[in-house]
Amino acid sequence: MTDPILENLNPKQLQAVKTTEGYVRVIAGAGSGKTKALTSRFAYIVDRLGINSSNILCVTFTNKAAQEMKKRVKALIGDLYDVSFITTYHGFCVRFLREEINKIHYPKNFIILDAEDQKTILRDVFTELDINSKNLTFKQVLRFISKQKSTSDYMGYMLENISFEPDEKDSISARVYQKYLDKQKRNYALDFDDLIHFTAFILDSNPDVLSKWQQMMHYIQVDEAQDSSDSQFHLVEMLSREHQNLFLVGDPDQTIYEWRGAKPEYLVEFDRMFPDTQTIIMNQNYRSTPNILKVGNHIIKNNQIRVDKDMVTDNPEGVEVVHFHGKNDFEETFWVASEIKEILKTEKASYSDITILYRSNHLSRNIEQALIKENIPYAIFGGVRFFERREIKDVLSFLRLIVQGDNFSFLRMFNHPSRGLGKKFLERLSLLAGEQNLSLLQALENNIQDKELNKKGAIDFLSLVVELKKDAENNSISDLVKIILDKSGLSELYRKDGDEDRLENIKELVSSMMLLEKENNGPINIAEYLQEVSLYTDLDKDTENQDKVRLMTIHISKGLEFPYVFLCGFTEGVLPSALSIKERRKRAIEEERRLMYVAVTRAEKRFYMTDSEGFNFTTGLNKYPSRFLFEIKEEFYVRKGKLSAEMIQSAQSSAAASKNTEDTAFSEGDLVMHPVWNKGKIQTVDREKNQYIVHFFEMGKEKPIDFAFRFLTPASEEEPEDTSPAAILELHDSLKTAPDPFTQSDASGQDAFADDTDRKEPESWN
Repeated sequence: MTDPILENLNPKQLQAVKTTEGYVRVIAGAGSGKTKALTSRFAYIVDRLGINSSNILCVTFTNKAAQEMKKRVKALIGDLYDVSFITTYHGFCVRFLREEINKIHYPKNFIILDAEDQKTILRDVFTELDINSKNLTFKQVLRFISKQKSTSDYMGYMLENISFEPDEKDSISARVYQKYLDKQKRNYALDFDDLIHFTAFILDSNPDVLSKWQQMMHYIQVDEAQDSSDSQFHLVEMLSREHQNLFLVGDPDQTIYEWRGAKPEYLVEFDRMFPDTQTIIMNQNYRSTPNILKVGNHIIKNNQIRVDKDMVTDNPEGVEVVHFHGKNDFEETFWVASEIKEILKTEKASYSDITILYRSNHLSRNIEQALIKENIPYAIFGGVRFFERREIKDVLSFLRLIVQGDNFSFLRMFNHPSRGLGKKFLERLSLLAGEQNLSLLQALENNIQDKELNKKGAIDFLSLVVELKKDAENNSISDLVKIILDKSGLSELYRKDGDEDRLENIKELVSSMMLLEKENNGPINIAEYLQEVSLYTDLDKDTENQDKVRLMTIHISKGLEFPYVFLCGFTEGVLPSALSIKERRKRAIEEERRLMYVAVTRAEKRFYMTDSEGFNFTTGLNKYPSRFLFEIKEEFYVRKGKLSAEMIQSAQSSAAASKNTEDTAFSEGDLVMHPVWNKGKIQTVDREKNQYIVHFFEMGKEKPIDFAFRFLTPASEEEPEDTSPAAILELHDSLKTAPDPFTQSDASGQDAFADDTDRKEPESWN
C-alpha cells in the first residue's frame, strides 16, 4: 500500500520531510519541488508524529502561496485539521495583534493600510507641507518610511500621547515621516511594516505573551526564507527559542527583493548562527531542459552571496536557448511575434503556453504594438495595459480633443486638472449642446457668454484648446505632447501626485512617438496615430483562463513556470537596471543577476533572450546587450540577428565602465588624490548617498565626492598636516601638555623631536 504523504518524493525531498527536529536548512533550487516537500513535511508532522496542527506555524510571502499550501496539506491529511497557521507573515501578525494589541492600548479593530491608503495619507501630507515630486516622490517617501521603521525606535513615539514639534532643521523626508506617523496614530492605523514591528515589540516587551506563543509554536516552517527581512527573521527566530524546531527552505539565488529589505544572508549563513543546523540541498529540477539549466547555472555562479549548487535534471536535452539581436525595437518585437507564430505552428502549443517577461512595466509598449499588429491575443498580468494607463489616456484625450473635439475627450479633460467647473456647469452645457445639436466643445465656444458657463476655468480651457490647435499645426506629435503636458498643467499634476511611474510612462510615450517619426522620415498625422492607438485601448478585458500570450515583469513571474519564455529588453541599463546599480552598487548587480536567473528558470521547453540597438531615452545612452549575455559561454546558446564585433566590444566596454562604479573603491581612512584639491583622507563612506566625505588637507575642508568620480585615485601614505578646525583645537590642547622638545631627550639620547615621516599608522586607524 502506497503512503500518500511520502510517495513520489525523491531522496532529498524525503530527507527534508523526515528531518523534523532542530534547526534545518533546505536549499531548494528552481523547479525542485519545494512546495511539495514543505507541505508533505507539515502533513508528516501532523499525521505521523501526531502533533496538533494548530501548534505548527508555516509562513510564506503571498496569500496565493499560503492558499496553495493549505489546499495541498488538506489533500494529504483531510479537512478536519486546523491549518490557519499556514499563512503569510502579515497574516500571522494580524491574528496575533487581534489577540494581543490591547497590551499597548490599541483597539482590536485597528485599521490596516494598503499601498493606496498610504498614498492617500501622503497626498494630504504633501499638501500640508506644500511639497511635490520635485522634492520627493511617493516611492522615495514610502521606502524612506519603511527604512526608518526598520532602523529606528519609532514604537516608543507611536505609543506616547505626543506629537512632533515642527523643526525647520529637519529634512523634508523627516517632516513627511513625522506627519505620516501622526496621521497613523490619530486613526489607529497600521501599515504592513507596522504589523511586523508591533508584533515584535509586544513579544519583546511582554515576557508572558512571548512565553505563551513560544509554547504554542512547537514547529516553525519558513517558505522563501531568502526573502526574509531583519524583522521577519527576528520574529520566527524569537518564537522558535523554546522548542528550537526552525525549518527554513528557499533559494538564495532567487532573492529579488533586497530593495525592500530581504536579507539572503539569513539563509546563506544560517548554519553559522546555529552550528547544529542540518543542511539539505534539493537540486533536482523537474521543470526545465538541460539546455535551459546550463544557461541559468552558468550565470548565477558569478554571484558571491549564495550556497553553491548546480541544478540538474533528467529531462530530455531539448532545443537550444536563443539570443536574438535586432537593429531596433520594431525588429526585436516583430521577431518575437513571428517566433510565437512559429511555435504555435510547429509545437502544437496554445497562446497561453507562451510568456513574455521584461524588467520594467514600461517595456510592454513595443511588445503590445507588435502583438496587436500580428493579431496575437495577449493579457498583461499584474499591470495595466500601457495605453490604458491613466496618464497615457489623459495625453491621448487632449490630442483627440484638438483634432476631433469629441465629447469623450472633453468630459475627461475639461476639469482635469481641476478648473473649478462642477456639476451645474456640466448640466447647463449638456443641455445647450443637446438643444443646439453641437458637441460639448462647440457648445461651450458658442455659449461662453451664458452666465452659468462664463467662468474663468471655462474661458481658460477654451483658450488652451485654441492655443494647442495652433501648436499642432507647427509641431511634431512628440513635441506637441510636451507642450500639452506643460500648458495644460498635467505635468505639474503628476509631479504633485508624487507617482514617478506616471512620468516614466509619459517619457516612454514620447520616445515611442519620436521613434515613429524617425521610422516615418517625417511628421506623423495625428488623426491616423490616434486611430491606430484606439486599437490598443478598445480590446476586451482579459481573464486568466483565456487563451492569450501572457506579459509580465520578472518579479511577478517568480514562483511560476511556463512552457515557452521570451525575455525581452535584455539590454544594459535595463537588465541590469542602471538605476538600481546607482542606488545599491554591488548588492544591486547580484540581485539583478538573480532576476536574470529567475527569468531563465521559469522556462520549461524553450527560452529566448532578445535585445535591440537604438537609443535608450531613459538612460540617455546608446543601447547595448546586457552584460549578463557575455557571462554565458557562446556554446550554450544560438545567436540570431547580426551582432557586430564593434557592438560586442562597445557593450563589453560599457559594462566594464559600469562595473567600476558597482562598489566603493575606497574605505574610511584611505588617503586619496584629487586632480584639483590634491591629497585628502576619506572621513566617511556614505552608501545611502553613494558618496565619500573627504577632508582635503590643503584647503582644510570636507567635500562630498561621488563614488562614480573616476579621477579620485589612491595617494601615498605620507600625510600632510591636518589643518581642519577640529584638528587645530586638538593641536592646541596637546601643546599645553606636550614636553618641551628642546629641554628633554629620550632614553637613547636622541632628540624626542626626531624625524618620523616614515612612521606607519596603526592598522586600527584604517
